[in-house]
Amino acid sequence: MVIRVVVADDQAVVRTAFAGLLGTQPDIEVVGEAEDGAAAVRIAAEHRPDVALLDIRMPGLNGIEAAREIIAASGGATRALMLTTFGLDAYVYDALTAGASGFLLKDATFPELLHAVRVVADGRALLSPDITGRLIAEFTRQRVAAPPARSVEGLTTREVEVLVLIARGLSNGDIADRLTITAHTVKTHINRLFAKMELRDRAQAVILAYELGLVVAGSGANGCGAGGIPAGPDAGR
Repeated sequence: MVIRVVVADDQAVVRTAFAGLLGTQPDIEVVGEAEDGAAAVRIAAEHRPDVALLDIRMPGLNGIEAAREIIAASGGATRALMLTTFGLDAYVYDALTAGASGFLLKDATFPELLHAVRVVADGRALLSPDITGRLIAEFTRQRVAAPPARSVEGLTTREVEVLVLIARGLSNGDIADRLTITAHTVKTHINRLFAKMELRDRAQAVILAYELGLVVAGSGANGCGAGGIPAGPDAGR
């Protein structure tokens, strides 16, 4: 299957470079380029891409607002992969809540770019540990002054445990080992958890866990720092 991609960045050099690199791959087709968020929304509506590669900071309609509109218009069929200059970009949390599935630094290598597009197109979340560990914990902690809109009511004890371990960066296999259950059982718990809490992917699960106070800054998989969301074969549900 060919992955259809729209590339949006107000810097022509960056936009052209990313589009050119992606276009060298037989399994990736760049169906449009946009200089701002509004153009990205229009092009995405016309071409229905699998992935929208969006710069977070663009004039007019920024990447976050564009991601929200593109995801809503496509019913979630188009996945948003955000381009950011800094690992601690102040807008990353907002992008996650808008529905973004992953983040890519603008100085990423060619293999990292290809990996990111393919992972996101496959329906998995892509949050590198250097972004996840420091950023999600920090920005979520800043925003939990108000009571969370949701609670864990309706979740089983096991589902809460799985949610916590997802937020700490464990893969399905790691969760199975930690809880002494099968990987199939872990996937069942995750599917039920996602359905009950209306979560689309692991990125949203991480946000939820922090917002509910189930995981706090510094509480990583080994108790020494928040973990990242793995991008390996079992990084999805």
